Amino acid sequence: MNGSIHEFTRIPAPGSDMPHGRALARGDVRNRMRATSDPCIGVIFNPRSHRNRGGGRAELPGVMIAEPADRDRLPAVLADFAARGVDYLIIDGGDGTVRDILTSGQAVFGDDWPALAVLPKGKTNALNIDLGAPGDWSLADAIAAHHSGRRVLRRPLQIIADEPGLDRGHGADEGGTGILQGFILGAGAFTTGIQAGQDAHRMGAFNSLAVGVTVIWAVIQALFGSPTNKWRRGVPMDIRLGPERRSMRHSGYGASDRRDVLVATTLERLPAGIKLFGKRQRGLKLFVMDKMRRTLMASLPATLFGYDPPWLSGAGFHRIEAAEFAIALGGQFILDGEAFPAGQYIVREGPELSFVVP
Repeated sequence: MNGSIHEFTRIPAPGSDMPHGRALARGDVRNRMRATSDPCIGVIFNPRSHRNRGGGRAELPGVMIAEPADRDRLPAVLADFAARGVDYLIIDGGDGTVRDILTSGQAVFGDDWPALAVLPKGKTNALNIDLGAPGDWSLADAIAAHHSGRRVLRRPLQIIADEPGLDRGHGADEGGTGILQGFILGAGAFTTGIQAGQDAHRMGAFNSLAVGVTVIWAVIQALFGSPTNKWRRGVPMDIRLGPERRSMRHSGYGASDRRDVLVATTLERLPAGIKLFGKRQRGLKLFVMDKMRRTLMASLPATLFGYDPPWLSGAGFHRIEAAEFAIALGGQFILDGEAFPAGQYIVREGPELSFVVP
């Protein structure tokens, strides 16, 4: 990200570079009969990831390694790996690299992904914190873990553009739907917080420390900032829960058509030990704050670490489990560190992925 949030003006259309703009059939991409128990290993190296800058990629015999110049090259790289029978895909990069690969790989792998591992080379690496993988493991370690390690199952968020007029970019699929896949979605003050996190990175704070610095700064702004402060002004947000699209309750604090904060994820452990969702751990979870009132924000530090009294929801501090939800959003949202445009979206769980950890 080079110290700032990259802003997308449209939703990518994964698979537009694939034949006929459609997902390849499973028989097309997993057609290699293996004669040995050794996995066919592919590695995608992102030289722009924070901890990869200035360093070369490792070379190991018998391992396919790709270093795509940009995210537009990923569909072709992944299709080539699949055609060569990849069983184990190692991602050498941060959360944003994982997001781009999961998004680009939908047309290739669909619901049938190879085993995955992530070498955490980004600035926050929230996925690896959740998986419990070491922060310093090497490519050789990840390869060895394929046989000796354990598997952790996670489903990414799948964000589907659901607005006929939304610009989804050149080459969208036949249904006109752009789809993203990632693990942490946020809007409202979360977007402001991500920019503050960039400031923390410039000061040398990364991973859990950067999260802690950002949370402290958010509390200060909410407690002492004016109603027009960018942390407290909120964005238009209509949230409808479940397949039946039940309108989500609003506490009445602040404008009824606006919310100050939204965070959704399928991760079970967050950086810095934060328990944003209380006792809710598995599956798709939402945290929504209607209005960042001073009385509510004063309890935020305790609430972030599991405090969950019954009065919170009535005060506009919602923790929700949902199989899926639809959202009409009047401001940008952030997915794993990068900004995407306002619009109407459906958010649900994506395919089950198997991550290899020691």
